[in-house]
Amino acid sequence: MTEITELLHVSREPAWAPWAVQYFFLIGLSFGSFLLTLPGIAFGREDWRPLGRAALLGALVCGLVAPVALVSDLNQPGRFLNFYLHPAGSSWMAWGAFFIPAYVGALLVYAWAALAPDFAAAGNDGPLAPLRRLLAGSARPRLVAVLGLATLVCAFTVALYTGVEVMVVRARPLWNTALLPWQFAATAIAGSIGLSMILARVATGTGASVDALGNRLLVVACAIVLVLGAAWFALALLVPNGAEGRALAQVAGSMHWLTSALWLGGATLAALAIAALRPVGTGWLTGLLALNAAWLFRWTIFVGGQDMPKNGGGLYAQPLALGPDGLLGIVGTAGLFLAVTVILATLVPWSGSADAARPSTLPQGA
Repeated sequence: MTEITELLHVSREPAWAPWAVQYFFLIGLSFGSFLLTLPGIAFGREDWRPLGRAALLGALVCGLVAPVALVSDLNQPGRFLNFYLHPAGSSWMAWGAFFIPAYVGALLVYAWAALAPDFAAAGNDGPLAPLRRLLAGSARPRLVAVLGLATLVCAFTVALYTGVEVMVVRARPLWNTALLPWQFAATAIAGSIGLSMILARVATGTGASVDALGNRLLVVACAIVLVLGAAWFALALLVPNGAEGRALAQVAGSMHWLTSALWLGGATLAALAIAALRPVGTGWLTGLLALNAAWLFRWTIFVGGQDMPKNGGGLYAQPLALGPDGLLGIVGTAGLFLAVTVILATLVPWSGSADAARPSTLPQGA
């Protein structure tokens, strides 16, 4: 007698909507941009200061918008409270509920200490004068350096958690690779360099002086991204039973995945080549290419990763929804990003009105 075994499939919505892509994209840009502020703002390197000021704006904007996208992905703010009411020490996602507020809070204090002299030098005219007077203060280079190191620790925890919380998902081979946290970090830093070069042109007015340094850094960042990508493919080919090999086998023959891989690699390689050959005057182009690659990598990992079934064969195509959990959410996040950028660009004198009074090296006292 023949025995028939049926495998039943339960239809589920994706665990992570496009909101999650926006969160991982923005939080990566935030901590990557923060790292770029340290040489010029925290440690007094004058040649890094124009890039550092543009990067600080990017770190603040992305750091403020990213948690909004994360809470939106939970569908209701009350769910976020469960991380505090019922803490789970074994969950990286639960730890993120503590790491994110710590990082954003430390970043805000660090930014205030760095910009306090600029508020004082901005003058008392205009409707924002009362707020600027409230935020004004004297230059305290040692305090800025200490706060920068404290924020660096918080930024490291966020970078670690955002990579590891995805890597630990064993059911999806595309995610369950030790290279993923490094790829998240490398693409985030490359994207943050691109964002800083763009903001230097549209907000701080220092695009010409930022391009050369930014593009030199972008060459290194893009090279690391390409090396990590090549390492992933090498592991997939050499160790077919590993996570990388099983992930590659799942997408073999998919034109969609091939197109995404070529686009991602091509954008990264193009940014590297242009930044190396013409480092001055190309910040717009290389910046946009780096941002595109950073976003596409996360979209491919999260949305594309959920196209792969945990059980079964083939790929499950998931069309992009047009409502709040899809295209409208992406547009809304972009609108919030622009709104916060305009607010901070209006409030803060990013042109550096107090820079002339800053010492180039740290004094003996605060």
